[in-house]
Amino acid sequence: MPQPAHATHGNHVRDHWPPGAPGSDRYDPAPAPGYGDDVPDSEDRAADPASEPVDLYSTDAALVEAVRRHGAEQHAGRLRDLAAVAGSARSLRWAEFVDRYPPTLRTHDAFGNRVDEVEYHPAWHRLMQAGVRAGLSATPWLRTTEPPHQPHTVRAAALLLWAQIDIGHLTALSATHAVAPALAQDEALSAEWLPRLASRAYESGLRPPARKLGNTAGLAVTERSGGTDLRSTTTVARPEGSDGASYLLTGHKWFVSAPMSDAFLVLAQTHGGPTTFLVPRVLPDGERNPWHLQRLKTTLGTRSTGIAEVDLDQTWGRRLGDEGRGLRSLAIATTALRRDGVVISAGMMRACVVRAIQHARGREVFGSPLVDKPLMQNVLADLAVESEAATTLAMRLAAAADAGENDLLRVIVPVAKYWVAKRVPHLAAEALECLGGNGYVEDHGLARVYRAAVLPSLWEGTGNLTALDVLRTMSLQPRAMEVLLGEIDRGRGADSRLDQAMDDVAAFLQAAAREARRDPAAVEAGARWMVERLAIALQASLVVRYAPTAVATAYLATRVAGGGGFLAGTLPVGRRTTQAIVDRALPH
Repeated sequence: MPQPAHATHGNHVRDHWPPGAPGSDRYDPAPAPGYGDDVPDSEDRAADPASEPVDLYSTDAALVEAVRRHGAEQHAGRLRDLAAVAGSARSLRWAEFVDRYPPTLRTHDAFGNRVDEVEYHPAWHRLMQAGVRAGLSATPWLRTTEPPHQPHTVRAAALLLWAQIDIGHLTALSATHAVAPALAQDEALSAEWLPRLASRAYESGLRPPARKLGNTAGLAVTERSGGTDLRSTTTVARPEGSDGASYLLTGHKWFVSAPMSDAFLVLAQTHGGPTTFLVPRVLPDGERNPWHLQRLKTTLGTRSTGIAEVDLDQTWGRRLGDEGRGLRSLAIATTALRRDGVVISAGMMRACVVRAIQHARGREVFGSPLVDKPLMQNVLADLAVESEAATTLAMRLAAAADAGENDLLRVIVPVAKYWVAKRVPHLAAEALECLGGNGYVEDHGLARVYRAAVLPSLWEGTGNLTALDVLRTMSLQPRAMEVLLGEIDRGRGADSRLDQAMDDVAAFLQAAAREARRDPAAVEAGARWMVERLAIALQASLVVRYAPTAVATAYLATRVAGGGGFLAGTLPVGRRTTQAIVDRALPH
């Protein structure tokens, strides 16, 4: 039976969106009075000596142009306000503290009662509060009589900015955003939970969800033996009661991010097959739902997240959708999570580029700024090209969500997630090297980004899984592939190298479709190559349409035509071009 609630977790943040919300154009960065006073955020110095406070929005030409291009410019004031917070010394301190002091697990209280709580440093709650108030949770899914223009686009821009501080806490915000559309399969559940998940108020602590101003949600899906093979899940669910929707779940979940969320989507086996359930941490009467935290995993990066293993023991949950349709429910959430993974990857790249250029401009070497050295300038320009291409693609995904381009999203999301996420470690390593030995020191911030750089590739599907998803879409939903090729083809005529790349990709897809009937294994073995070429052609098409000539020329010469080397800093362009790219990436 569920254990009674004993201690609550953390302080409660009850701040609201500033007066005039929703739709307010001003973001109030002030934290709740008296909350987290042990964080010395009054210091003006930046925690990271390699990075001084910077206007992360106005200096990002690619992002500003994308916001304008996709019809969200009326939110520019709010984005500038959020960027001021994200680029401040205070936020850098928050990021430093949540990494330095990771969460701790408390399974029992002093009397031996199970409490199963994860305790976070106050800076974690500061970051969560700011992110929720900025609309990074489920706000875009909330239906209003006067919906904001381009809600997914403006959220993506805000997420890209906020990801430049710390990505550990973003697992909770991204999961909350992803769970919301999955709930739409059950009208009653959606009506009950969506306003809570979309709230701009953040409250920590375990209490009945209805008694909190806002809720967060997570996913508990992966199991030790199953991995990505979700059909093999061993958690079982037995009907309980007469309403037909209540079940008791028993099993073990291997990876559960943000384990202090108010509710989780949980996959379990029923008589009808894999089924998804909404499982609250606290029941309406205040009793704790059995949710036994076994341990917190020690991870390579994102130490602030608190990834847990969880045992469910007769844990109450409400069925979401029909029995046996659980994988479809999860696919909705997975698409949203992967889209966020692309945006967060672009944010991490941008953070690396900003810090590398800042350092090079402030460092004198042999009598002149490091940024003026031809080879360093080539490296910085190469990184900036990669970052701009990622930002442009990430914002195109968000615009597609706003426009309801579902056929395009079915294939463009796994293509983008595969490619952009895999570019982060390479870019982070090169940016770290721009700082020399200082980049290897934790005090300078880039080491933290580098440790987290591999996470986006693992975020809701490894590279192989996302590549195979593209193959599956090509086979089962050919219309989606046609739409993607049409999107790429919009860049035709801008450059002969891009035209040739588009023709090569189309020819390969046709050959693969024929080969699939004869030897499916051969096509599967080439899935990564196919997705890589699709991603490069797609980014090239976007860049030639929307980026300045200098950026487009560098991208086409290297990523499309293969004129550069395998590593960064091998752009086959002149000093005037590299100078223009660096100046665009971070104006003086």
